[in-house]
Amino acid sequence: MASGSEHGLKRIVWQKLKDTIIADCRKADIWKILILDPFTTKLVSSCCKMSDLMAEGITIVEDLYKSREPVPEMKAIYFMSPTSKCVDAFIADFKLKPKYKAAYVYFTDYCPDDLFNNMKLYCAKYIRVVKEINLSFLPYEAQVFTCDNPGAFRSIYSPHSQDKRRTLETMADQIVTLCATLGEYPGVRYKKESNMENTKALAELVDNKLSAHYELDEPGKKKEKTQAQVLIVERGFDPVSPILHELTYQAMAYDLIDIQNETYKYKSKDGSEKEALLNEDDMLWVKLRHRHIAEITISGLSQLMKKMPTFRKQMKTVHLHLAEDCMNQYQKSVEKLCKAEQDLAVGSDVEGVKVKDPMRTLLPVLLHNHSTHDKIRAVLLYIFSLSGTTEENLNKLIQNVKIEHEREFILNWKELGVNIISPSLFSRKPSRRERPEETYNLSRWTPVIKDVMEDAVENKLDTKEWPHQSECPAAWNGSGAVSARQKQKTSTLDDRRGGARLIVFVIGGMCYSETRCAYQVSQAVKSCQVIIGEQSTPPFQCQDVLKWIQKKATSLSLCSKTGGRGSSDNTTGGRPPVAL
Repeated sequence: MASGSEHGLKRIVWQKLKDTIIADCRKADIWKILILDPFTTKLVSSCCKMSDLMAEGITIVEDLYKSREPVPEMKAIYFMSPTSKCVDAFIADFKLKPKYKAAYVYFTDYCPDDLFNNMKLYCAKYIRVVKEINLSFLPYEAQVFTCDNPGAFRSIYSPHSQDKRRTLETMADQIVTLCATLGEYPGVRYKKESNMENTKALAELVDNKLSAHYELDEPGKKKEKTQAQVLIVERGFDPVSPILHELTYQAMAYDLIDIQNETYKYKSKDGSEKEALLNEDDMLWVKLRHRHIAEITISGLSQLMKKMPTFRKQMKTVHLHLAEDCMNQYQKSVEKLCKAEQDLAVGSDVEGVKVKDPMRTLLPVLLHNHSTHDKIRAVLLYIFSLSGTTEENLNKLIQNVKIEHEREFILNWKELGVNIISPSLFSRKPSRRERPEETYNLSRWTPVIKDVMEDAVENKLDTKEWPHQSECPAAWNGSGAVSARQKQKTSTLDDRRGGARLIVFVIGGMCYSETRCAYQVSQAVKSCQVIIGEQSTPPFQCQDVLKWIQKKATSLSLCSKTGGRGSSDNTTGGRPPVAL
């Protein structure tokens, strides 16, 4: 079984790769070479291991762009993006002297005619198969996907962008391949914003491309809508969630600990440096990632280990170290911030008393010796709590935090449609769902996206605020997520077949507290699986703010850690926007 094959999207993607690419090549009893570009390398790595590929007859995996030794007796599988760079590299392998016996070519998405014709012109005699498999998104977790394009944020939100429309087109193509991979033909809705048009534009593109895809798939037949719905929102819809210090395990770890490429580094008792991957191969991580840090104790881990004897002792050690690191960071600085942050975000204190003067809540944070990073987060929460402040007040805050030369760090939120400067300190806020269940005092905030997910599956979204780009299927009938006829054969989220799906896409990026909501709502509403996605990878937090300020970054990026599709940007990513 492939890595992560038991987990939702990853399993589905691996199965699709086996059903298309590997099935075509399986007929020949000969070992084969798999050649990948940077994006397809990430895609394949996300859902399988080398041992899985070897079990399918693939003995070597190569980089399309790197110099390779010819192996003329072997057949090569090319899995690549439909770009001129990829096609040129492919042609170079066969144009003068063929490197391989034959080529099986698979594109992630639609290949333009000019590129296809170039391939035919130079390589026709060596090509055995050419297919477009409609798989141009990355499965990040069981219910989380990304488009792997860190440059998209700047393209969409920078006032100097020249390629916004093209970026939205690419994102729409990728969302359509997600729907196709899931076998869904969903209805499409979007959050209507008075000062932003991105959600409407993307919704139109997704709907049109879905229609075109299924028309091409079955010419002359009208494809019926499936029990699915796509919701498109923008980051400015909820600026609070990515700024708050989150105290659930995954969000806290990525916010406070330097975790790169899902790799956590720590020192063992003997002082040697160790590494551990935090992904869905680690079932203890899967069990713990959405729990509050207060629930992760030595005794609690021991109980989990007893229930799941397949867990190795090493896994327990890793998570004891990580939980301890998180708690050390929390006790050092974060604990003193959390009450003020929660009061500003929620608008009331632990006792439910309304915060009448947010400045009184903010002031102790500014007077304390917190880092500039944390003070900026508090200032942003203060401004968000008021739906904007006066220019005079903002200037005073910027002077206090001493970021006069990086003021765009705060001001650029306006490019996301967030009100930063307003004529009044008082503004009416949208109503939130009542949540009477008990929670931790320092974790009272619930991401707005959870309200949206719950309203969507209960068919309670206001059609004025959430217009239909295309009508959703009748199963979204207001009596719950789907009608009572949608019986489930199993209670396992990943094995659902007859239920509905809600696909939420956040233009501008999502944070870990929001990905958690997708799992929570799916668990609560057994008849609907919620999937959430964004244009970049991975989901973001605020831990790299200072790095961006010090570098005086020239691009606005919420989510970039490593370069992806359409980008060569490999800088460590700042989460909230900096300079455009």
